[in-house]
Amino acid sequence: MATRIALGIEYDGSCFLGWQTQPEGGTVQDALQTALSGIADEVVRVTCAGRTDRGVHALGQVVHFDTLAERTDSAWVRGVNAMLPGAVAVLWSQPVTADFHARYSALSRTYRYVLLNRPVRPALAARHAGWHHAPLALEPMREAAALLLGEHDFSAFRAAECQAKNPVRTMHRIDIERKGEYVEFTLRANAWLQHMVRNIVGTLVYVGKGRHPPRWTKQLLESGDRSLAAPTFGPEGLYLDAVEYDSRWNLPAAAGRHAALPVES
Repeated sequence: MATRIALGIEYDGSCFLGWQTQPEGGTVQDALQTALSGIADEVVRVTCAGRTDRGVHALGQVVHFDTLAERTDSAWVRGVNAMLPGAVAVLWSQPVTADFHARYSALSRTYRYVLLNRPVRPALAARHAGWHHAPLALEPMREAAALLLGEHDFSAFRAAECQAKNPVRTMHRIDIERKGEYVEFTLRANAWLQHMVRNIVGTLVYVGKGRHPPRWTKQLLESGDRSLAAPTFGPEGLYLDAVEYDSRWNLPAAAGRHAALPVES
């Protein structure tokens, strides 16, 4: 009888072609499935909590898979890590019941965008942080972000190629903090549309540099018109920070991963 296993993983998205498997390989899913299949001695397919685009990182991605192999948690962590490229690692392993689903059982997903805010572009942080040269005012951005909280149609913040059937999402939290030369945006919602976080960050940056007043974000929401919003920010500064589940699944806590960021202020 097959056993369902949940894993927590982290990865440097700059080293992969995104999460989703591709015929030519080169994705996080491809690397993880190859390593898991080697340990299980059978073909393993994984399902993730949230697909990430090329260049987007993860500190708290969650996946599940079914297997007939009987292995220890150490084998699913240390054994798999020994077969993975250095840019991706399994953090923990947990057997779960068959009704657990990494995507559909998730209550919310938290993303963080790390933005270097200084006149000169980054070198060392170029693959792990976004960059904006002009000074940003935090209070107008916070005022604008507050207008995005709650349940809304986020069509104005979705990619043109987004395939989600329903554009309505519930935004639980948007925090904006300055840490030295960096500005960190932390956003938690029940689910996300394609490029939604990066489009929201771009819009808040427009407000922060004084191009638009905070109430502009509400006007964008009501318009539902993506062409009226700011350009999509790059993937370099985006991290899937955590995926939250009901406590009945007994998964490791989805917090406290900030120290793992490769960029420090």
